[in-house]
Amino acid sequence: MIRIAIQSKGRLYEDTINLLTEAGIKIPSSKRTLLVESQNFPIEVLFLRDDDIPQSVASGVADLGIVGRNELEERGEDVDIIRPLGFSKCRLSLAIPKAVDYTGLQWFEGRKIATSYPNILRRFMQERGIQSDIHVITGSVEISPGIGLSDAIFDIVSSGGTLVSNNLREVEVVMKSEALLIGYKQMAEEKRHILDELLFRIEAVKNAEDKKYVLMNVPSEHLEEVVSVLPGMRSPTVMPLATPGWNSVHTVVDEKSFWQIISRLKELGAEGILVVPVEKMIL
Repeated sequence: MIRIAIQSKGRLYEDTINLLTEAGIKIPSSKRTLLVESQNFPIEVLFLRDDDIPQSVASGVADLGIVGRNELEERGEDVDIIRPLGFSKCRLSLAIPKAVDYTGLQWFEGRKIATSYPNILRRFMQERGIQSDIHVITGSVEISPGIGLSDAIFDIVSSGGTLVSNNLREVEVVMKSEALLIGYKQMAEEKRHILDELLFRIEAVKNAEDKKYVLMNVPSEHLEEVVSVLPGMRSPTVMPLATPGWNSVHTVVDEKSFWQIISRLKELGAEGILVVPVEKMIL
């Protein structure tokens, strides 16, 4: 049995549960339970606050954790970063009131900055030789300038909508963040075998993201041209149809690439183009 610590609520919780579900791991849905065991995989899930996850993994309370890079950097715990997961992406940025004339990083010299990430901000400012008054807040950081508590803020930014609604503007991106799978450095060997199986499933899910399985009918006289246009893991699959002079062509493409090549495929006579979502992909 291996134990994984995940956030107990919020967007990171939802993205993590979706990943585990896609990986075929069933987790009982109970937000009032601290620890639950999977019904079909040797894993138990420990629900914690996001800022408690790095320490729980570093101390061995949990073997694994899924946490934002921002929280890991802020806590500074000694863990293995096993894999970036590509979801819950955001950035940690400095923001100031819209009406203020920003002249560069030196603007922050002597200014009061409200943040929930004092360690990251302090390191950033020290590396640049800037002395700021860092004011630690654990609540709604973005309201601080509006009530006169600070001159600026340092906080998570996703869409930027919260900044706009508080008459703030982003002026410096300090770091980019996403969800990470982290691990206990002294993990037992038998647990590493379970981790390997978990990683195998995660890779299959991540490889399939934004991929589409494309099938089409192609006239034989244009087959080579169509094959040259289509990307694929190795090369497209080509099978003759019952109708002479026609072939069925199958391949896997990135969704964004598909729309770039669809017109060319139709010009070459491709018909009956079918696009199917890909759930898992094992390379």
